[in-house]
Amino acid sequence: MAGSIRICLIADNFLEDFAQCVASIRAHTEAPISIFASGKENKDVPTMFPNEKVEWQKNKLGWGHSINHLLANCDEKYVVIMDPSTNFTGNAITPVVTKLDEGFQGVGWRGGLVNVEDEWRSVDDRGEGEVDVLFSYFFAMDRAVAIKAGGANSSATYYRNADIEMTLGLRAAGGKLWQMDLPLVQGRHHGYHDVDTEYREKNSKKNYGRILEKYRGRTDILSARR
Repeated sequence: MAGSIRICLIADNFLEDFAQCVASIRAHTEAPISIFASGKENKDVPTMFPNEKVEWQKNKLGWGHSINHLLANCDEKYVVIMDPSTNFTGNAITPVVTKLDEGFQGVGWRGGLVNVEDEWRSVDDRGEGEVDVLFSYFFAMDRAVAIKAGGANSSATYYRNADIEMTLGLRAAGGKLWQMDLPLVQGRHHGYHDVDTEYREKNSKKNYGRILEKYRGRTDILSARR
């Protein structure tokens, strides 16, 4: 079971909380972990996690490039992309692999249906079931399908809304996505709360602008309304 999936994390400052995330994973699963860190402020990451697969490079990479780097450097059939603000409280891997094996190309903890009445400007959380999008708090995907669908947009330097764009890309490529309840909790989301507000809003708007340009009106890629 563990051998078919790899958990991928991006280390980006707040390393005490990052270490807590890794410890929570290790308390509940033996699935391999890949950690990618970039930027001089994260140079100590490899020495912090000697038992995990860790890569560090000096030049800072944005979210899209980092995700694509992780996808390209794994051999497992499935990969989990998760934010280090998310922590395991139980085995979240086994039910996810089971669902992926049933024929879904993406399975996640939080997601929803695009609100078409709102002109695609928002997403409604309808709970467990088939969805249009999944969020990067925790989502697993078929690695080969994700790469074929284009992976993450390399223009996305910031994560917010870029995860929506990526999972809509999976839907556009014919993939099916499933949202499910999992034994996970979220701590302080530094990627949102501790980022310069102007930077956050500017880049979030850029990411969502691409979504509207590429997908708004494409009701053919949406799952059944519920």
